[in-house]
Amino acid sequence: MNRLITLYYEKNHYLEKFYSCGETELKNFLHGEFQNLDAFYDTREKILKMIGYVDSQVEKSYQKIHLNDLEKRELKKALDIKDEYVQRIMEQDLEILSCIEQFKSSLIIEMQNLQRGKKIVSRYKMPTFTNNLDEEA
Repeated sequence: MNRLITLYYEKNHYLEKFYSCGETELKNFLHGEFQNLDAFYDTREKILKMIGYVDSQVEKSYQKIHLNDLEKRELKKALDIKDEYVQRIMEQDLEILSCIEQFKSSLIIEMQNLQRGKKIVSRYKMPTFTNNLDEEA
């Protein structure tokens, strides 16, 4: 098989891993479980580096390209698969970002409620003995 075609199938392999990684974590995010967020981003970053390396090899291979009809069809098939993964990953990323934004919003609301609660409690706080001494002095 032509090197270029092999590289595109390798790229598709990493795109599949990228997508699978996202699917696994999306399930967790939908259940409000975000403890693996850092590891998730690290894994994705490593996969993206591999994809970047494959892309650099693809660029080098394009300079030496000589494809027959069968290889052209095989390359088109690989490119179609790549396009499908890219589309699915983009849709998945929108879902992931939505989950993260909802989680952030709920944390902000929780923190605001906690601050309101502290203010309410502080209004009913009894003055301490040291405060009375300071006022008398």
